[in-house]
Amino acid sequence: MYVNDIDNVQYLMQQMKIDGVKCSEDLFINLISCYRRLGLGEQALKTFYRLRDFGCEPSVAIYNCVLDCLLSENRFSMISPVYANMKRDGMEPDKWTYNILLKALSRNGRVDGARKVLDEMSKRGCVPDEVSYTTVVSELCGSGRVKEAKEAVEGDFGRFGMVSVWNALVLGVCKEGEFNEAFRVMEKMVGEGVRLNVITFTTVMNCLADVGEVGIALAVLAKMLLRGCSPNVFTFTSLIKGFCLKGKMEQAYEVYDKMTREGVSPNVVTYNTMINGFCCIGDMRKAASLCLEMEKCSCPPNVTTYGTLINGYVKSGDFEGAFETWNKMITQGCHPNVVVYTSMIDFLSRNLMFEEAYDLIDNMNCPPNAATFNALIKGLCANGKVDSAMKLFYRMGNLANLTTYNELLMGFSKVNDFAAFDVILEMEESGIGLNLATYNTIINIYCNNNMVNEGFKVMAKMIVKGVKPDVITFNIMINGCCKCGKVDLAGKLLEVMGRGGLRADLVTYTSLVYGTCESGSVEKGEEWVHKMVNDGVNPDKGIWSVLVRCLMSKIGHVGAIDLVDSILVS
Repeated sequence: MYVNDIDNVQYLMQQMKIDGVKCSEDLFINLISCYRRLGLGEQALKTFYRLRDFGCEPSVAIYNCVLDCLLSENRFSMISPVYANMKRDGMEPDKWTYNILLKALSRNGRVDGARKVLDEMSKRGCVPDEVSYTTVVSELCGSGRVKEAKEAVEGDFGRFGMVSVWNALVLGVCKEGEFNEAFRVMEKMVGEGVRLNVITFTTVMNCLADVGEVGIALAVLAKMLLRGCSPNVFTFTSLIKGFCLKGKMEQAYEVYDKMTREGVSPNVVTYNTMINGFCCIGDMRKAASLCLEMEKCSCPPNVTTYGTLINGYVKSGDFEGAFETWNKMITQGCHPNVVVYTSMIDFLSRNLMFEEAYDLIDNMNCPPNAATFNALIKGLCANGKVDSAMKLFYRMGNLANLTTYNELLMGFSKVNDFAAFDVILEMEESGIGLNLATYNTIINIYCNNNMVNEGFKVMAKMIVKGVKPDVITFNIMINGCCKCGKVDLAGKLLEVMGRGGLRADLVTYTSLVYGTCESGSVEKGEEWVHKMVNDGVNPDKGIWSVLVRCLMSKIGHVGAIDLVDSILVS
């Protein structure tokens, strides 16, 4: 079921009610589960409260389904009343009910409440199991309360010797980047008589791979083998991921080869990790061959596989490959997700196929996100179609983000359109925090329109906001000052730039030489050339042409050549 099917479902339910059709418990459980997948907790709750209208009495299973739906959206304030209703209806909570409550309380930071639920479970003869304790530890770690999780596991929870509880703590510690502490926890497990299993080792290896410590991950694998614990597909995939993230595809393939030789079959995640790695280094031939291998090994490519390939083809400029992969995906009955749609829209925009891009957005089987619209806006702005980009911007509504505004501003700056100022006002009103790229673009727009004072105001605002100007910021302002004849002010900006630890480059000096020469001060232009040479910045043809042209108009051909020669010699 998709979001756009909701109205049809509601209509059918209403017809069933009118016709007096009784509904089974399974129908409501399936319907509420669908609402959960779609993130429609309120709709699920409304459906639950209409149970009796259809001749169906609430059961523990239905209550659990609703509670789980509310939990998935972190609607903690709604969980308590539903649970209270359950008890008023005389329903006895089961382990699933209690585990949902434990997860909700732990996620909400109410550890004491979670402990009370554990006590209540025991008193009611519903003994907490491995899932119960693991749930509390996992949620504590997930909410950043690793210290409390550690105290719980090394205290009351650890005495039961449940390996999954300890593994949840190991994961939480690793996510914090505290690998030495993770190794200490593993030693503590051994001391408590808890046998380290493949999940323990794989958890640590996977987290090490995520931060690029694949060498240490290999050492953990060696320790794992010494303990007689055999690696599984997830263990090997963690190592493959580590090598792929570092661009070491040869080593990644060696692990993949070792894995298959040892009789461990790669899964879709393994293949997708390898394919993404080859796409990242631009080896689309190898990436495509792995996709074919998946099909031969009865491991059907999924939407992530196709999306990764399409994105790789787009970035490498192989638009035929992107089209073929898209068509193959559709033919295989694999529905694109928003990521794949975005890649295709980016591809169409890069090829100036704007009508096709619009059609794709209009016919998506899932809601477009900000990245989807931004891909098309970027293409439109890059090709001067800022009016069309603005129409798309208004269509986005609240989806517009900082990237959207930056693309629009870049587009307006290229065509020097004063409508950019409306976008700037819109940004300020929306409360979106501006980044360095945004400020530089805004300053550039003002300077291009000889509004240097406004540029200075923006520069002051960015400093107040804690955004430090970079070389590009100063270059824009220096160029703006030089273009409107404020050469002395440009020189002062250069001094400020130096005091801020920023080094002037060719762009900086080109603006200064051009500005001083245009204002008639050829001697000052010569000084700037001397200074840039002394600063280790080599003048290019542009600077020489400006300087020679001004010198020739003032002192003639011979004198200009002599002066240039003296600068070069010095």
